Amino acid sequence: MNRAALFDVDGTLADTNHLHVTCWWEALRQAGHDVAMHDIHRAIGLPGEDLLAHLLGEDRDVSADETVSAAHDTLYGTYFDRLPRLDSADELLRALDGRGWRVVLVTSAKDSELEALRRAIGADDAIAATATSDDVSEGKPAPDPVRHALRLVDAPARGAVFVGDTVWDMKAGSRAGVSCVGLLCGGIPRHDLEEAGARAVYRHPADLLAHLGSSPFAHVGA
Repeated sequence: MNRAALFDVDGTLADTNHLHVTCWWEALRQAGHDVAMHDIHRAIGLPGEDLLAHLLGEDRDVSADETVSAAHDTLYGTYFDRLPRLDSADELLRALDGRGWRVVLVTSAKDSELEALRRAIGADDAIAATATSDDVSEGKPAPDPVRHALRLVDAPARGAVFVGDTVWDMKAGSRAGVSCVGLLCGGIPRHDLEEAGARAVYRHPADLLAHLGSSPFAHVGA
């Protein structure tokens, strides 16, 4: 049985959540929307269209969505050459790959953004595949991205662990039937991650790596 180690990217492997918050805040401000950064932070991890619906409501002028998203992408693109990797993120992926896990990135990032993130993480040799929201009809918190990731490496849900930093990650993984691990480095409280389905919670990739032998990775698919 193939075992799949599924990873969100922003806030999980790369320290980029607050960059996204700032860029969405400015993009929304330019479009005339006054949205608190705290609220934007809680929406990070959703695909762009869903993020705007979550923040502005379903009755918003959807014709402006593309302009707001484009502004965010332009602003965020200015950081592509210096996106910060979270400590030991690359070591964690290589450790799992070395133990026979098929590592798959499960992200809402677009292609150019994902390329920059992969350069920042610096562990392409350990990554077997990538699943994005563009590959499915519904992004997180729907289970579709996780199920697509499992299909990419021919792994069953019972043989997979999904690591993420948001409630959207935990909900998507739980709905897909995989074990979920939460990381606090994205800024979401432990209680919220556990309530959304996290089986275990660690501070950051280095903490998970240090406890890999007692984590859900030591039990799933064994």
